[in-house]
Amino acid sequence: MKYAKRILGLAVIALPILAMAQMASSTRTVGQVPFPFMVGNKPVPAGQCMIEPATDGARTLVIRNVGAKVSLFTPATPTQAKKASGSYALVFHKYGDRAFLTGIKLAGDRTIYQIPESRAEAELRARNVTATEETLLASAK
Repeated sequence: MKYAKRILGLAVIALPILAMAQMASSTRTVGQVPFPFMVGNKPVPAGQCMIEPATDGARTLVIRNVGAKVSLFTPATPTQAKKASGSYALVFHKYGDRAFLTGIKLAGDRTIYQIPESRAEAELRARNVTATEETLLASAK
């Protein structure tokens, strides 16, 4: 009986974790980006952008612009916001006419995937160039 209770306890703990991993691996975020932007040190042209986890832990994302035939991988750090996002969104830092993808928000989830700052963005910040944050709505596919 004691053994059965332990197995049941492990199942109750493991099933939600496995379900979240499966959900995260199948979530594809799609957004129309009206301006070119940078992901890390790689440029991505304006157009429809698809972002999905490349690994089960969602620590690596695949970013695609199918129309421009651009596909790249980037590391991502999942962080927790204080409250859940109301919609899927792509978050950019804009410095004049230069934009950098910095995060992805998932609807109904507190998780925000943070993309590391690129060298170009770090240089702009070091020169005290003012940045604005722009959030574009996206959808799940």
